[in-house]
Amino acid sequence: MSNKKIGLLPLTALVLSSMIGSGIFSLPQNMAQVAGSEALIIGWTITGVGIIFLGLSFFFISRLRPELDGGIYTYAREGFGELMGFISAWGYWLCATIGIVGYLVVAFEGLGTFTDSENMVIFGQGNTIASFIGSSIVVWLVHILIAKGIKEAATVNLIATFVKVFPLFLFILFALWFFNPETFNHDVKATALNNNVSDQVKNTMLITLWVFSGVEGAVILSAHAKKRTDVGLATVLGILITLALYVAITVLSLGILPRETIAAMSNPSMAGLLEHMIGNSGKIIIISCLIVSVLASYISWTMFSSEVPYRGSKNGAFPKIFDKLNENNTPINSLWFTGFVVQLCLLLVLLTGKSYNALLLISTSMILVPYFLIGAYLFKLAIQQNAPWYIKLTGLIASIYGLWILYAAGLDYLLLSILLYVPGIGLFLYSRYQHQGKNFNLNKWEKCVIVIIALLFIWAVYNAFTNVDWT
Repeated sequence: MSNKKIGLLPLTALVLSSMIGSGIFSLPQNMAQVAGSEALIIGWTITGVGIIFLGLSFFFISRLRPELDGGIYTYAREGFGELMGFISAWGYWLCATIGIVGYLVVAFEGLGTFTDSENMVIFGQGNTIASFIGSSIVVWLVHILIAKGIKEAATVNLIATFVKVFPLFLFILFALWFFNPETFNHDVKATALNNNVSDQVKNTMLITLWVFSGVEGAVILSAHAKKRTDVGLATVLGILITLALYVAITVLSLGILPRETIAAMSNPSMAGLLEHMIGNSGKIIIISCLIVSVLASYISWTMFSSEVPYRGSKNGAFPKIFDKLNENNTPINSLWFTGFVVQLCLLLVLLTGKSYNALLLISTSMILVPYFLIGAYLFKLAIQQNAPWYIKLTGLIASIYGLWILYAAGLDYLLLSILLYVPGIGLFLYSRYQHQGKNFNLNKWEKCVIVIIALLFIWAVYNAFTNVDWT
């Protein structure tokens, strides 16, 4: 059981499941709130091109360096050294771990639509005691499932992916039937937002980036793939299917109801749209699908989260304790660590009353730098190996897209990520000392990076206390 490998179909399902989580069910409202149809189409075009080239970067790196396992961390380390590798791994691990807390919160918020009333709130926004207990049970049931073997968890995820994708196609079919060109063409520039189209496009970037987080899923678990060639193919297939679903759902929605109406909807807004088309059963279908979707995504992202510290520990970036596999070939200590951190975050959600949107803001900000480093590494690798021109072009475009999303996200989000990177630097220094002992040292590049991060941290703290409401 422990040595079974993952085939192309389950790998593709992992990519789909990790990208199609909770975000897709709120996409119509999220996008309508910040952009009109013109900016929306431009935003999806930019994101589509960028994400396809980012996915192709994983594809080509897996071809040029097939011996590398672990994806995000390993590629950054090979390209830019131990510290940048750790920064990439730490950012990705925080993104994944905080993100999966959000999945649990939104799952129980969805359950609340069936159980809660004005007189009795059981699950609320996923931040009640009942939600905390239910989420905690899910955390440790998934822990047991993954501990029994990555292959077995991937199979469960494959079944769940089929279950959750079907209603999305159902929504698209009804949206095509109810689509009204006059409604779609009404105020395409969204003049009511009082900003220009280019600003609207920028405002869509973090939303579109979040819903594509997970594009690297097959690469993270590349060591468990039956064939190395399946890794890149699964990534590209997952991107193309997901992009088609995202564009269809958001564009067609603007032909069902006016943008202003969709922007004012409560989430998951797909439920309100389908309810408008076919009645109350539409709302029930979407919310049920949402719950299945986020729980399946929770499985995927927990596997990714537990893999990163394990890969890092094998190369000295994380403490040695994470370098352990159980009898089922699962990185068990890393899995325990992820589970305990998720449990702690759930407790913080309960105590602070934070909702899903607050978690997504933090989670998305942590993936910006790791994604940029992937394109930059392919570009560097392609030049070193004198790879064909189209591989160099792929790395260049992916790098430009990485810089674009850093710019589009804005300074506040970048500084927020810096606040969370600093504790990781302390963990890196401890891990380096643990692995190398008294002989451990930092090169000039690493010292320079740490100084820059420290200065940005001071700026971020000052900014947090004077200008920005992080809540």
